[in-house]
Formats: sequence, C-alpha cells, structure tokens
Amino acid sequence: MQRYPRDMTGYGAKPPAANWPDGAKIAVQIVLNYEEGGENNILHGDAASEAFLSEITGAAPWPGQRHWNMESIYEYGARAGFWRLHRMLGDLPVTVYGVATALARAPEQVAAMQESGWEIASHGLKWVEHKDMPEDEERAQIAEAIRLHTEVTGEAPRGWYTGRCSNNTVKLAAETGQFAYVADSYADDLPYWLDFDGKSQLIVPYTMDCNDMRFGIQAGFTTGDQFESYLKDSFDYLYEEGEAGAPKILSIGLHCRIIGRPGRAAALRRAIEHFKSHEGVWFATRLEIAEHWAKEHPAKPQLRASQMDRETFVAEFGGIFEHSAWVAEGAYDLELGPSHDCAQGVHQMMVRVFRSADEDKRLAVLNAHPDLAGKLAAAKRLTAESTAEQASVGLDALTDGERAEFVALNDAYTAKFGFPFIIAVRDNTKASIMEAFKRRIDNDRDIEFAQACKQVERIAQLRLIEKFAQ
Repeated sequence: MQRYPRDMTGYGAKPPAANWPDGAKIAVQIVLNYEEGGENNILHGDAASEAFLSEITGAAPWPGQRHWNMESIYEYGARAGFWRLHRMLGDLPVTVYGVATALARAPEQVAAMQESGWEIASHGLKWVEHKDMPEDEERAQIAEAIRLHTEVTGEAPRGWYTGRCSNNTVKLAAETGQFAYVADSYADDLPYWLDFDGKSQLIVPYTMDCNDMRFGIQAGFTTGDQFESYLKDSFDYLYEEGEAGAPKILSIGLHCRIIGRPGRAAALRRAIEHFKSHEGVWFATRLEIAEHWAKEHPAKPQLRASQMDRETFVAEFGGIFEHSAWVAEGAYDLELGPSHDCAQGVHQMMVRVFRSADEDKRLAVLNAHPDLAGKLAAAKRLTAESTAEQASVGLDALTDGERAEFVALNDAYTAKFGFPFIIAVRDNTKASIMEAFKRRIDNDRDIEFAQACKQVERIAQLRLIEKFAQ
C-alpha cells in the first residue's frame, strides 16, 4: 500500500466563496514579525550567532561567539524599526508573529501592540531552525512558547507560525488544541482545513513572495520600488479576482529590522495608500480571518479514500465498475493521497487499473453491464446504480414498441460484438441513446470495444461524482 501525504489539488477549479464581511473584494492581512531578541545568540544559550535575514550578505554563524554587527542589526528592528512601523500601521489591524523570548525582552513594544489592538500570535519560543529538532523537544518548546507568551502578554496565543519549521511543526501545533489557525503553509490564497488524528486544524497560509525577507536574500528585492510594485501588482490581481466573484487574501510579511529601514518603509507606505484608495478592502488580523472562515466554512467530515483500510475502500468503491470489485482492489494498492480524496482522484486510480488490465479482464467488465432496457431491467435485477441510471432517461417506462426496438438492437449488437451496448446514460436522452445505438452498431469490433471501454470509464466517473456529492 502506497500513500502520498501531500495535497496537490486543494480547492481546484472552484474555490469556495470567501464571503468577506460587507462583501469585501479582498482581505489584506499584514504580519509584523517580532523576532529581535529571540534570534540565535550565545547570550540566549545557542551554539552560535544568527546568520539569517539581515543586511549582511553571505552571513555565517559564528560558533561560540557573539556577532556584534548582526546583533546591532537586530537591535535596530527593536529600537527604531518597530516604532516607525507602529506609527505607520497603528490604525490598521495587524497580526504580530511574536517570538516568545523576544516579546519577553520587549515590554514597551508589547504594550504598544496591545494599545493598537494588534493580534499577537506565537512565533515560537526562539527564532531558530527546527528542521533537525527531535519531535519531543519541539513539542516541549511549543508548550513553553505558549506558557511564556501567556505570561508576557496576559493572553494565550490563538495563532501559530514557526517559520523555520520541521515536518512535525503543524501536527504538533494542531495537537495542542490551542490554535484557531496555524500559518506554517504557503499553499493557497485561502484558508483550508487539515485533519490530524481525527481533529481538524484550520490553516491560514502565509507568504514568502509579498514579504520583505526578499531584501535579505540574493534573489530578492534591492530597492523599495521593487517591493512596492510587487505588492501593488499582487493587490490589483487579487482585487480583480474579487470583483469577478472570487475574493482571496493578500498576505504581507514584514520584519522590524528590514522594512523598518526608512528607504523601505517609504515603499510600504505608498503601497498601503494604494490599498486604501480602493473600495471593498477588508484589512483584518489573521485571527479575524480564521474566525470568519470557521463560521462560513466549518470543517466537515468528507469521504477520504486515502485514509481507508482495504475492506472499507472496496466496500465503498467496489461497485463503481459494474460487478468488478477487482478494479477497486487494484486502485487501493496504488499511490493514493489527499489529492485522490475526491471523485476525480478515485476515478484516476480506478481507470489506471482498468486500462492496464488485459483484454479478457476488460471484456469481463463490459459483459458485467446489463442490456439497456433488457431482461434484467424487466426482472428488476439491476444494481441500484444501473436502475437509477436507466430510470433517469425513462428507460424504465418504454412503450411496447420502444422496448421491442431496444431488444432487437441489443440482440444484434451482442451477437456482433460479444458484449452488450454500453453508454453513459446520464450524458444522454432516450433519443440520443437510440441514435448512438444505431450508429455504433456499424463500427468494427476494435473501434467499438474501445468506445465501450470509454463509456464504462465515464459511467464510473459519474457514479463517483454522485457518491462524493452526498
């Protein structure tokens, strides 16, 4: 059994309606990362100095030493950058990603955040790398981050973002049951739910593109104009989608020590003025977005094929290909994952098994299908699926003349090809079925065998769409 854990589908072609308050066309969500005083530093008990997201090109950790230049760059964020941004953004809803140890070293900044009504989410215990951290250690650090955050701010955090995370981070944050949302994802423009051991966790994705961190990497922004232009283009495109009826979130990521520099702050101010010049813009904290989404689109149980055991999977899907459970059995053994927890996903797996089978096995599937309006229908011995399909176009209520014509065509078709006439009834009407019957009976066997197989696949697809819609 192969299982692939990544969801490569998401909302697909039809994302849910966000229904932002007052019919807003876009939600603008500004994050201010407060990391200064929580970064790697031997003063904090770390093995080396910080080397990430600074003005120093190609910075490397200094094992066992303090790095005066790096420290002062971070100090600029706390001493000057924060206050410049607070003056600029103080009247807007902002979410702070606060590193707990940094918040503990920033009493005046925390007070200012709270006076402005900003949401203070948790950005972990320390601003350090977690990729190699043992699971139990990371779990303990999350718990300590929550404890210290609550002690410093007076409230437990409702949102979580580690940033420099491990593959365990989201699961560990979710298992606390503490968070209205987790932001360690960049996978969508809208919130979505993930399941962990039967518990649903809302994910509100963050951003690395509309993020001033790109001033700190070689393949990033070098001037404020570039950042401003990128923010405006992102806003304009999403605003256009919102006007078309599909509103999204524009997430913006900021850092005190980076965007807090005057030449960059000017660009941010111009971009925000651009946002404010439009009607129907909802500036919101991430918590407000999470609470709105949970109300509009609460987590719902759904058919999760990739999480079923074999017996359950075959019981659910064994009848999709008429009386041919072996197709479902083969599909179960393929690489199922979250992207297959939908009608098209299960269908893809099943038709792969069907298409790769030899001709005798596919012929057996064709022969498992009943004649249209034939003897089995008259005797009420069709499967529930076939009964509903034939009834949908009135094949259960034919006149005597219509029934006689179907019987004659069925007999002639089967005698010629060695399998019954198969068509996806729900794609047709009684008249179009009769027309196809008369046309296809003139095909040669190879052409008609291929056509019948395609119709079997289409019937399976329609059955799965109906099953997943229930």
